[in-house]
Amino acid sequence: MNIGTGAAIFGVAGLTLTAAERAFFRDADPFGFIIFARNVDTPDQLRRLTGELRATVGRDAPVLVDQEGGRVQRLRAPHWREWQPPFDTVAACGSVEEAEAVMGARARIMAAELRAVGIDANCAPVADVAQPDTHPFLLNRCYGRDPALVARIGRAVADGFLAGGVLPVIKHMPGHGRSSLDTHLELPVVRASAEEVRAVDFAPFRALNDLPMAMTAHIVFEAFDRRPATQSPEMIRLIRQEIGFAGLLMTDDLNMEALKGSLTSRTAASIAAGCDLALHCKGDLAQMIEVAAAAGTMGPATQARARAALAARLPPDAVDIAAMEADLRGLIHRTA
Repeated sequence: MNIGTGAAIFGVAGLTLTAAERAFFRDADPFGFIIFARNVDTPDQLRRLTGELRATVGRDAPVLVDQEGGRVQRLRAPHWREWQPPFDTVAACGSVEEAEAVMGARARIMAAELRAVGIDANCAPVADVAQPDTHPFLLNRCYGRDPALVARIGRAVADGFLAGGVLPVIKHMPGHGRSSLDTHLELPVVRASAEEVRAVDFAPFRALNDLPMAMTAHIVFEAFDRRPATQSPEMIRLIRQEIGFAGLLMTDDLNMEALKGSLTSRTAASIAAGCDLALHCKGDLAQMIEVAAAAGTMGPATQARARAALAARLPPDAVDIAAMEADLRGLIHRTA
């Protein structure tokens, strides 16, 4: 399986590729790409863009997106379905079983929408456990406040995406729910004990440690290390050994201001800590050149994890999406 060589995932600037972007992507040969709202106009346009990205690197590179529902949803009406925030959807359900059915069905429908425009990986499920002081930016993206519930909903969401031929990327490992700050702007520091963090924050990720891909959290767990998890060898060791995640581990966006220093230093520190791939979302070509140089190429262990992740990207199962949507509307009506 051809997986490329560059240890990075990159965004693009606009609705189409520029000649300079094509040349850079050919040379950098990143593992994959990520789509944002600035890249989205119509289904036909987006299908052309994702095809163009793959043609540029000459392989079936994964194309990722953040399509959680609610505020974090890059594909929106009128061309795509609008989804309620996950926290609200789960809370409206009458039981865990209903919540699993609703969230699993909507993930399967989302997967059909994504595959139709050439997107085959989604940065979800969100396995962060909501806390009393969880920042509003994250809170309604969570599935609940109980680790066991979050794990069950996370499994249903992941299964829905996998059934639809879309790779799930679980986030934000090893847990972001205690963040009272927005990591786009500041670095959260968690002062809870190691025992509490292991019992609550890590628990859903342990339960879902067989998923093919994960994204790190730009958050400090003071009980373990004073560096952000993305850049902490100790936290990556915990992800691999205690949580037991053996899949492909990508950073959260390296442009977020929770991290300090230049993009070169942010990237180098993340890769040195044990992250497999550097994520750069902004679509700024000069910055991408900097990140590509600092990330370098994938080593043998990362290559093996990349191949294993892509092997989980299977053709969608046969399902009647219209019938599934009708069933979902019935579930939501019953739980409303």
